Amino acid sequence: MIQSMTGYGKATAVFGDKKINVEIKSLNSKALDLSTRIAPVYREKEIDIRNLIARRLERGKVDCSLWVEKEAAEAATPINVALVENYYQQIKNISETCHIPLPEDWFVTLLRMPDVLTKVEVQELGEEEWVTVRATVEEAIDRLVDFRMQEGAALEKKFNEKIDNIERLLKSIEPFEKDRVARIRERITDALEKMAGTDYDKNRLEQELIYYIEKLDINEEKQRLANHLNYFRETLAGGHGQGKKLGFIAQEMGREINTTGSKSNQAEMQNIVVQMKDELEQIKEQVLNVM
Repeated sequence: MIQSMTGYGKATAVFGDKKINVEIKSLNSKALDLSTRIAPVYREKEIDIRNLIARRLERGKVDCSLWVEKEAAEAATPINVALVENYYQQIKNISETCHIPLPEDWFVTLLRMPDVLTKVEVQELGEEEWVTVRATVEEAIDRLVDFRMQEGAALEKKFNEKIDNIERLLKSIEPFEKDRVARIRERITDALEKMAGTDYDKNRLEQELIYYIEKLDINEEKQRLANHLNYFRETLAGGHGQGKKLGFIAQEMGREINTTGSKSNQAEMQNIVVQMKDELEQIKEQVLNVM
């Protein structure tokens, strides 16, 4: 089954007082375009995380976010009590020495002093925590891949519908094509008969008609287009990683449809060609999303 390049996956895990969150989004792109936003404590593992994502997702514009939430009690910045006491004694001493009045609101004054509310924390990533983070990243990737497969199934259904429509339209050309030769011959013959007193070589006329009709013949284009339609179906059934190939086949289908249109000199045939172009254009738009 094909996969879409559009996807979304999120996973969470709890480690101690931390809630680890991983969110991965992807859109279509010609190659893998990966950007990451990783919490500082896990940045030493950024290359490992990028390699995990690259191996699984292969293509697409991918955005990965890894952040940590902590419980409110743990996240609160503690007050440095020893430093507050020290500032308190210093201010009292200065007041006595310099005869400066003491502050009316001690708390406001002390809490504004440098480093009283500064949180000094050295974080180190342990092996056990990294195992949890890695598993969470892999779970988010799994969910994104599941999303891609669901989108891929919808795309495959749509592609098959469009290919069936083009095939049906191609067959609908045949009655007009057979009638077209007789109409061309009749139109040219009638025009010559209306030219009073004009003598012409009927054998030469027949040769010119054959040459003209051969130039308008679309059997080869029809056959090649039919082959491309079958090849598109086979490639579609080949699994993921076929997006570029499907795009190339769609281009070839477009060439045969355009040539058929240029050789069609009947309004009915040209209308059918326009409908085939419309179906193909919808395929081309969606094939850009295929892995």
